[in-house]
Amino acid sequence: MTHYLTPDKEQIALLETFDRLDLSQIEVVSNAEQAGAALAQLAGASALGFDTESKPTFAKNERSDGPHIVQLSTLNRAWIFQLEDAECRRAVGLLLESRAIVKAGFGLGDDRRRIISKLGVDLQGVLDLNTVFHDKGYRKDMGVRGAVAVMFNRRFIKSRKATTSNWANARLSEAQIVYAGNDAYAAMRVYAALELA
Repeated sequence: MTHYLTPDKEQIALLETFDRLDLSQIEVVSNAEQAGAALAQLAGASALGFDTESKPTFAKNERSDGPHIVQLSTLNRAWIFQLEDAECRRAVGLLLESRAIVKAGFGLGDDRRRIISKLGVDLQGVLDLNTVFHDKGYRKDMGVRGAVAVMFNRRFIKSRKATTSNWANARLSEAQIVYAGNDAYAAMRVYAALELA
């Protein structure tokens, strides 16, 4: 089997930036009405980009009660479900339990455990894209940055400040919304490109 090298930070830094979703293409779902609308819009999807974010923990024995949001994306729009609301949890649970929808993302082991613990759902149709790249001969875990570089020859920008921000906030900042929506969107773009490859 041929082994391929995952591009390193220096190589990725030289690439043109990846076109991301803007704020107008990302919906924050935080109440029952928005959850119902999101379910209706996502009902016909056969695949979605998928990711979660949890409020970071900094103390040694502090345990996370995340995830605090779940992101799902099509090829032109993303939804961020805030899990504080019971209807949002129910709606996202229905999508995550659906066998008819592939949920594609990166490094989903931790996400899977936390979701089962928080939502009590039986996740179905979850595809860790790292596994796909591993099967193609990439030895190291790819991650979203590496995958975007390999598939599109583009640099995916991730804000370190957004990564470590408080995802449990009732009102997410614009930076958080763009960051979270695009993590799921990039996974969907990579999944779609792999399907065609």
